[in-house]
Amino acid sequence: MLIKSAINSQPFIGTFSVTSENFTIIPPLVPKKIFSDAMETPIIRTTIGGTRLIGALVCAHSQGLIVADIITERELDILLEENDVTVVSEKHNALGNNVLINDHGALINPSLSKDAEKGIKDILDIEVVRGTIANTRTVGSLAIVTNKGLLCHPHATDEEIEVMEGLFDVPVTKITANHGSGWVGTCMIANTKGAVIGDQTTPIEMGRIEEGLAFLE
Repeated sequence: MLIKSAINSQPFIGTFSVTSENFTIIPPLVPKKIFSDAMETPIIRTTIGGTRLIGALVCAHSQGLIVADIITERELDILLEENDVTVVSEKHNALGNNVLINDHGALINPSLSKDAEKGIKDILDIEVVRGTIANTRTVGSLAIVTNKGLLCHPHATDEEIEVMEGLFDVPVTKITANHGSGWVGTCMIANTKGAVIGDQTTPIEMGRIEEGLAFLE
């Protein structure tokens, strides 16, 4: 299911929330129903590091969560009730913006530390590659990937697309969302069952999203 929405009147769904096949995390006071209907997962409400920027700060995977050490003990306790959580010490602590991940692999900001790279590789037992999208390092903010498809910034190069197709084992589609934004990862969250996208997304963009994430099969 594909649903348009906003969080705090903002269309940047992927900045404020994160999802996997097994859970969805949203800020406090945000209504659950839209997210539970689209994602078909349990919903967790929390903050990360005292902020509502959950999608920017959390790297989510079906095996669990990876978050920088800005997370508080209370927030960690909330997440640990439902999931395995790994806390890493990382200067580039917006892991959601800096990591693009599915069950096959992870594309990470080339500036991430070796410890963060090793943590992702060892904890999740997946291939990890350093790279860019549209020649930009914050790869998690420029794309969204599930186990069925990947949507990315329209300026992604042929070389970058080739790397992503091999790493994630899914087809790659160049799109925009929220009426022309190429920062796809900030505009939506998605798993194989559904997506919540920013409410400024046009009908044409919605059609491309449905096709690229294989919702029309």
